[in-house]
Amino acid sequence: MTAPAIDVRDLHVHLGASHVLRGVDLRVDPGEVVALLGANGSGKSTLVRTVVGVLEPTRGEVDLLGHRRGSDVPWDRIGYVPQRVSAAAGVPSTAAEVVASGLLHRGRLTLPRGWRRQAREALAQVGLADRADDATNRLSGGQQQRVLIARALVRSPEVLVLDEPVAGVDRPSQEAFAATMARLVDDGLTVLVVLHELGELAGLISRAVVLRHGRVVHDGAPPRPHGEHGTEGHEHIHPHTSEVPAVSGSGLGLTDTPFESEQEARP
Repeated sequence: MTAPAIDVRDLHVHLGASHVLRGVDLRVDPGEVVALLGANGSGKSTLVRTVVGVLEPTRGEVDLLGHRRGSDVPWDRIGYVPQRVSAAAGVPSTAAEVVASGLLHRGRLTLPRGWRRQAREALAQVGLADRADDATNRLSGGQQQRVLIARALVRSPEVLVLDEPVAGVDRPSQEAFAATMARLVDDGLTVLVVLHELGELAGLISRAVVLRHGRVVHDGAPPRPHGEHGTEGHEHIHPHTSEVPAVSGSGLGLTDTPFESEQEARP
């Protein structure tokens, strides 16, 4: 029997005095595209950050690719796109340099030979091959988000975890992202993605998990859009008052945890 790509069992997480996750179970099988939905403060970002090793659980277990979360997890086979981190933050870098930083992890402290080619190929996957040498602070917000997605893709992951990847980006960038994801999913990529709305990704989602107050209240067929939320011209804007603040731009670098430091993710 094939092990699940992500297996979360009875997960509890406290952030300060807040009991954010309250016994969450979540299984994502290889090849699935699972949307994680719920209102602001429901625990979505806390869940994915715990899955990828940014936050520590209070209780419960997390297995990734058949390994208990920790040093034995093959982190180079897992890509992560955090919420609302600007690719232009910190020291100015080119798009290719930001993408290449995704090749670094605790087992590799220097860039491999051919990193420029790998970075350009990853940028081509998100439609930005022609912007590889441009400074990221000269790119639009949507283009910067696509650079961060390319950064996760550069390691050719088997599992991709994304936290609101299209929040605040323009429609062309959303469409480009959806087209990229469709190609990757066809190639067998497993995806767990936090969304407020299915939007351009609706056709790719195989299952939806809905959180409410830190508990799973739905695990099954994706919800259908209704009312004005389902209309083409509707712009859905949220305050993004998530339960954990957005991480800083230093999350793009190499840190003590697989993707970003716990200190950055906490108040």
